[in-house]
Amino acid sequence: MPFDKLLAIYIPLLGWTGLGWILGRLLPAQAPVALGKFLFWIGVPIGIVAFLRHALISASLWIAPMAAWAAILLGGSLAWVWMQYGQPWIQQRFGKNRGGDRARWNRKTQASFLLTSMVGNTGYIGFQVSLALVGSDYFAWAIFYDMLGSTLGAYGLGVMVVSQWGNPQANEPNWQRSLIPLLTNPALWGFGIGLAVRDIAIPPVAEASLRGFAWGIVSLSLVLVGMRLSQLASLKSIQPAAFSLSIKMLLVPLVIGSGLWILGVQGLVHRAILLQMAMPPAFATLVISEAYDLDSELAVTAIAIGSLTLLLTLPLWLWLFGG
Repeated sequence: MPFDKLLAIYIPLLGWTGLGWILGRLLPAQAPVALGKFLFWIGVPIGIVAFLRHALISASLWIAPMAAWAAILLGGSLAWVWMQYGQPWIQQRFGKNRGGDRARWNRKTQASFLLTSMVGNTGYIGFQVSLALVGSDYFAWAIFYDMLGSTLGAYGLGVMVVSQWGNPQANEPNWQRSLIPLLTNPALWGFGIGLAVRDIAIPPVAEASLRGFAWGIVSLSLVLVGMRLSQLASLKSIQPAAFSLSIKMLLVPLVIGSGLWILGVQGLVHRAILLQMAMPPAFATLVISEAYDLDSELAVTAIAIGSLTLLLTLPLWLWLFGG
């Protein structure tokens, strides 16, 4: 039963993330930057190559990125509907003396609200959860979801959203340049190389070393998450963050997950996709918010609260679709 594995994921998730939080408080501010660069350029790409060597590859893998884009578009649509109708109704009915809340829902807040409702942390956290609760055999589904869904959604569609909702003077010159980091993303290159070399035989010692390195990267990724969380100093935008997380971590997985189940996508394949879909907002939402002068406070709050909320929502999804 998957519930037997919850403890196996909670212990490293809390342990390594907690260690990272402590280290983030003790070490210089540049420490997570250095670790992040190592993981981005070396660790994560090699880890993807290693895990792809043992993953099942099938023609139906296209379902994963399609589900990812369905989740991204549904999350963005629900966020837009909420901003147009739900938030004004809340303000009219309950916000008579809350001018500060009304002021926070400007165009910058709306842009960050859309981003945090659309894109999840399917890399640093999603990969670890998938490996623990689904297994390495179905890891390709998580990789396809992340590489062809979340990554393209964040730095492709996400930047397009910013250009429409953010500050035009701040982001207009950078829209085309955003394609360069997308196309040169080492994880995408590792994804392609992993598919190309997955059937090439290597000595058992090299295979074991490669796999051990990959699992070490899993732990270091969680340490990095903790270090970054330790540097999040503001949690003021509770209300918009709560609405964003309700869309991203509850409504979207429920709707898309139920649709996939009805269409016959079930078992471990369904779980691999569902868990990626249910991840908290990605750190990319904060990166984009800071780069384009949006509401970074909202992005910070959504990431921090969403990471804690994940501990409560994982059992929900395993129970709801556990059959």
